[in-house]
Amino acid sequence: MTIETRIFGEVTIDSGKIINFENGIIGFPDLKQFALIHDVEQGNNAGIRWMQSLEEPAFAMPVMDPLIVAPDYNPMVDDEILKPIGNIDPDELLVLVTVTVPKDLKLMSINLRAPIVINVAERKAVQIILEGEEYKVKFPIYDIVSARKKEGAC
Repeated sequence: MTIETRIFGEVTIDSGKIINFENGIIGFPDLKQFALIHDVEQGNNAGIRWMQSLEEPAFAMPVMDPLIVAPDYNPMVDDEILKPIGNIDPDELLVLVTVTVPKDLKLMSINLRAPIVINVAERKAVQIILEGEEYKVKFPIYDIVSARKKEGAC
């Protein structure tokens, strides 16, 4: 499948890489099919990747592995909430969080309160909202990412 994207131009998506959100994502319940795209020049280990909508080519969200900047991130999630993604094998789960990149990069943050949980084996995903105040909606990451880049870890 080939789509025209706002960020990456024309991209070919392997149908085996399509991620399905049965209930859409928060704020966009009609967007149900996505592909995870990364900047080829930065390689597959780039800190920020893009969750690209296949239904709306202009819509892509920057996402990242929260453990890169919050190594102790380990939210407790009720199994009932994860039912839409099928059988849960911890080795097959990928957790991502959305990244906010404002004009002032020093204000860059991630949303630890609404992670995206992907069952990689079944290519099914759900975005959830965590209860409580333990995890921030705007967790600042600029200083952490800058330090990791200097170390060559990001």
